[in-house]
Amino acid sequence: MTSAAISVPMPSIPRKRRTREEVEAAAPVAAPKKVLLAAPRGYCAGVDRAVIAVEKALEHYGPPVYVRKQIVHNVHVVTSLEEKGAIFVEENDEVPEGALVIFSAHGVSPAVVQSAEDRGLRTIDATCPLVTKVHREAVRFAKDDYDILLIGHEGHEEVEGTAGEAPEHIQIVNGPHEVDQVTVRDPNKVIWLSQTTLSVDETMETVRLLRQKFPTLQDPPSDDICYATTNRQVAIKKVAPQADLVIVVGSANSSNSVRLVEVALEYGAKRSERVDYANQVDEAWFEGVATVGVTSGASVPEVLVQDVLRLLADYGYGDVQEVVTAEEDLLFSLPKELRATLKAAGDSSRALGGRGNRPLS
Repeated sequence: MTSAAISVPMPSIPRKRRTREEVEAAAPVAAPKKVLLAAPRGYCAGVDRAVIAVEKALEHYGPPVYVRKQIVHNVHVVTSLEEKGAIFVEENDEVPEGALVIFSAHGVSPAVVQSAEDRGLRTIDATCPLVTKVHREAVRFAKDDYDILLIGHEGHEEVEGTAGEAPEHIQIVNGPHEVDQVTVRDPNKVIWLSQTTLSVDETMETVRLLRQKFPTLQDPPSDDICYATTNRQVAIKKVAPQADLVIVVGSANSSNSVRLVEVALEYGAKRSERVDYANQVDEAWFEGVATVGVTSGASVPEVLVQDVLRLLADYGYGDVQEVVTAEEDLLFSLPKELRATLKAAGDSSRALGGRGNRPLS
């Protein structure tokens, strides 16, 4: 059996850049140069927990450790774990029978869990606890025979996992433009849930339109959009009106990173760009730019942001002012399957995952 590992693009070879003087000559900057660095940014507790889970599994079980899908949506993180011995696959049938497979932070459906059992795979479930909460809501309301309107991006791994909990009860609504197409059995027995990494504003607009159509539409018991997604959007909303350019560090398949680019533009940034690495920043973006906003998605290690800040400093943006809109101290215990192994080995070095708890590397 051959394993079809996920292909992860490597960072491009740095090209020859124009100098700071050449950029400034092309379009002089009238005001003092500065960086507005959004906070919170970067790793959330669920991402940190999932990455630690793979690292600890490699440490205690030895490579290879298989991971279904990307553990989190970040090119750098996935590549780094591959170098340590992780093998990323699309489906369980690519994992040798009896081997260890880790489910990603985005969650999986019951069918995926069952297929792992059928193949005799050992599993570690690294699903973010906040995604698990949405799964439980789906199960609960399906049991009560509700029609569940799941607001999210069809095809995203998190949405596939949640929808798989109750496929006969769940309709996926991709956004406000699909509300007119929604039909339900009983308009008085409808609830909405959502993917955890959506734009807060767009989700609320979708809910508003759904409620116009179904006035008794029920809200989820608690917010489904996770604290980290909300906090990062709030921070960039404060930065964006002052920014000539916003740089979002994050991968193209990271929903929350892509949303940050969109939110920055919606809230007044003159330009907003996403990069995986500092070497993808185009110095032409700096022409005529006085203020650069910088943030990163919830699956981005801080080292990548620091690389961007160093590049910005080379072009005269050495004045970095942090814009703080919230403090995060949430921690999650590692997956229970892994905790037992760590306890038996006497390893208490990293029992929790959470913001501010990891080295900048």
